[in-house]
Amino acid sequence: MIDDDFEADLTSPVLIAAFSGWNDAARAASGVVEHLELSWDARPLASMDPQDYYDFQVNRPTVSLIDGVIRRMEWPTTHVSVCRPPRSDRDVLFVRGPEPNFHWAAYCEDLLDVARQTGVEKVVLLGAMHMQTHYRSRVPVTGSAYDGPSATRFGAEHTRYEGPAGITAVLHDACVRAGLPAVSFWAGVPYYLPWDAWVPATLALLHRVEDVLDMPIPVGTLPEQADDARSRAQAAIEADPELSAHLEQIVEQPEDPLADASGDDLAEEFERYLRRRSDEADD
Repeated sequence: MIDDDFEADLTSPVLIAAFSGWNDAARAASGVVEHLELSWDARPLASMDPQDYYDFQVNRPTVSLIDGVIRRMEWPTTHVSVCRPPRSDRDVLFVRGPEPNFHWAAYCEDLLDVARQTGVEKVVLLGAMHMQTHYRSRVPVTGSAYDGPSATRFGAEHTRYEGPAGITAVLHDACVRAGLPAVSFWAGVPYYLPWDAWVPATLALLHRVEDVLDMPIPVGTLPEQADDARSRAQAAIEADPELSAHLEQIVEQPEDPLADASGDDLAEEFERYLRRRSDEADD
């Protein structure tokens, strides 16, 4: 994937990955990677050969016109980009693309090769699934980490899901087997909202990434977009008596993600918050 003449001069890089498709309800996970790539001006580093991993009758290439004359063919594939966030002492790699259709083990090994060549020290995997959750509640985020203390530190509520796995879970397993620390976060998206995007879940995952990187992350207008999404959801539900009646069966959870935290947990979280915002103010 990476050119042979690439010189790995990155500093303590963290790799953040999200895959569109089955692993990405309402594009909540891929939205995180796209937001950070734009916010931090990530530059392309590598891409996979789509012939090896994609069924083009499932993930079709797209054709576009430039100035109404020249055609450009874009093939579905996985891209890797890299950046150094402002005032950070480490680099960040991003992986994004459709979930592959073929050869998942080889696909994961290709990504692990990138991690080895660039000296990646930690992998953060993002996903989103439809869940029975109230649209006004704080977004539930479940996940797993490479050890117990890390799971506690990153606030990964252990998932109880058992069933079919997507490429996100397979890559997590491959990282663990290769001895590469990996943490996964899955955001819950209201199953009754048939929308292409649910910004509250993207914002919730961004906060988890912020915990792992231990640095302030720019959110831009995402909080306002999240508020707007909830307002539109409320209007749509109020206009549908059947859905409104159904939603009464779903208990709304507290907005405060620290509502059940201990005093020590609150103190530690507040210290991390002050440290990040102090760095951000210095900017």
